[in-house]
Order: sequence, then structure tokens, then C-alpha cells
Amino acid sequence: MASKDPESEHPSVTLFRQYLRILTVHPNPDYGPAVAFFEERAHQMGLSCQKVEVTPGYVVTVLTWPGTNPTLSSILLNSHMDVVPVFKEHWSHDPFEAFKDSEGYIYARGTQDMKSVSIQYLEAVRRLKFEGHRFPRTIHLTFVPDEEIGGHKGMELFVQRPEFQALRVGFALDEGLANPTDAFTVFYSERSLWWVRFTSSGKPGHGSRFIEDTAAEKLAFEKQLQSWCQAAGEGVTFEFVQRWMKPRVTPTDDANPWWAAFNRACKDMNLTLEPEIFPAATDSRYLRAVGIPALGFSPMNHTPVLLHDHDERLHETVFLRGIDIYTRLLSVLASVPALPNEN
Repeated sequence: MASKDPESEHPSVTLFRQYLRILTVHPNPDYGPAVAFFEERAHQMGLSCQKVEVTPGYVVTVLTWPGTNPTLSSILLNSHMDVVPVFKEHWSHDPFEAFKDSEGYIYARGTQDMKSVSIQYLEAVRRLKFEGHRFPRTIHLTFVPDEEIGGHKGMELFVQRPEFQALRVGFALDEGLANPTDAFTVFYSERSLWWVRFTSSGKPGHGSRFIEDTAAEKLAFEKQLQSWCQAAGEGVTFEFVQRWMKPRVTPTDDANPWWAAFNRACKDMNLTLEPEIFPAATDSRYLRAVGIPALGFSPMNHTPVLLHDHDERLHETVFLRGIDIYTRLLSVLASVPALPNEN
């Protein structure tokens, strides 16, 4: 039986489920409704909203809460709007219904990767503004397209544009992963991703015939990229669809004032952190490559890692606690005193 929205449901959970129902799924995501969703949130919250079309049909939406000291660099809260495809036959519930079961688990593509974080950012800023807080540093929220297939039509282009330079970003938060234990994982770097496209040509014909020099046989049983092409003979080439050669590390010691502030805030909340290198790739790599320290952090503990999996889900209490965590983190990060390079 489908779950009904009870009158007692937390408004932040209702907003989260509303966003989950917006279809931004590959291979043909429609970003228009998501952009409109964030425009409306900006209007309701009194935030400025800028839309930057980095390439036709691909818009980065920037919401801004100005700080009291415009000479200081800003805080960037980044999240992506797109989600990966689904195989509905393997799901317990419609992956775009945002079904909530009787235990409080919300089933939907994007619950962990990473629509939850987008709403946690928004609701943390909403809470702080409602309570009358002002901070020295400006806070920008960016909602970007295309991350799931490399970010080539999203953050990779955006960081090269004058609109990004104008944000004057000093530090960024981006996505992380769930942690099934009591701890929270934080990522200070990530692996260098290589995607390769092979092209093999050969003699055509029906599969029932014994044809020599077919395209398929040339790619059988070879182990290394170059040796594949050399051993296969003429007509076999490869190209890198994605080859990241600029890995950067965000320091995780107190010499980095951003890490010191982040770590201190987590200690104040009695959060156990597990710093790691991200096992996949995120838009953080583009931020670090232009000199911006970034941490990947999705505040989801006691939660199995289900991004890209069937029955991706998140418990509403974990989601709501994440808003509390970001509220504290933003208060501390946006109050980091002027750094030597800002004087």
C-alpha cells in the first residue's frame, strides 16, 4: 500500500520528496523543472538566483546569501541535479515516486546521490536566515548538471567562466558517501579516473560464418591498452573519453584553516570522521584543479551505501540530522576569520 503524506511530516522531508520526483535521469535529463524548483526556493528564501548556461541546454543555478564582509572569499556548497538510470523491475517501489514506508525510509533515485544534500544545504541556510544569523562570508549554493557522466557540460566548463570567478570561492563542500557505521566519511581527494573508448574494425559477415579478421576477435583476451592495439593489428585504435591527470589533495591538518574549522565543528557535534580518498570521481576534482580546497561530505551514517543501486533509499531521520549538521558547519565555515591571503 502506498505511503500517504501524514500531516505531521516534517516540511523539509516533504520538500525533499518533491525534489526527488523531478526527473533528471540520464540518458536524457530535463534540467528545466529542477532549475525552476531552485528559482522558486530562492524567491521564497530571499536569495539571489543566477542561471549560467555553460553550453546549450546545460544550466548551472547559483543561489547566493551575501555575507557582511565582501572582501572575504566565499563558501561554495555544490551539488548535482542529475541522477543515473534505473531498472524499475528491480525496485520495490517506483524510483521516482519518493515512496516513504512505515519505518521512515524514502525510496527514490537520488536519495543518496545526491538530492538529499541539495535540500540539506537549502534547509540549513533557511534555518539560519530565519533565526536572524548573518556571517562574514558569502555562501553560494550551486546546482550543476552532467556530473554523473563526467561533468564535461557542467562544472568542468563552469569553473572556467567569469561568472564562477566572480563568486570568489575560498572553500567548497561537495558530495560524499554514506557510511554504515556510526562514523561519517569525509573525502579530501579522489582517484584519477580514466574512461577509454576502443574502436575496432574488421571484416563483416554473419556470426555463423568463420570469418577471419573480424572486429570482435581483435579485442578478445588482450590485457593492456597499448598491447591490445599493437597485437590486434591494423584498424584498432582507442581514445580516452575521460582522462584526469590533475589530482589534487585538500590538506587535512590544522595548517589548513578550512579543515581546522570543519573538523572543529564536527568535534563539537561529537561526530567521528573517517578521512578518505573518494573511490570514484566527483565535481570536486574541477574545484581542486583551479586551486579551491574542497571536501566531499554527505552526512549519512548508519546508512548502507546505495548510490546507483536498486532500491536506493535514505531514512528521514538521517536526512533531518544532516540539516542539523550542515547548520552547524555553515555557521563555523562562514565565520572563518580573514586569512593571510585575504588581507
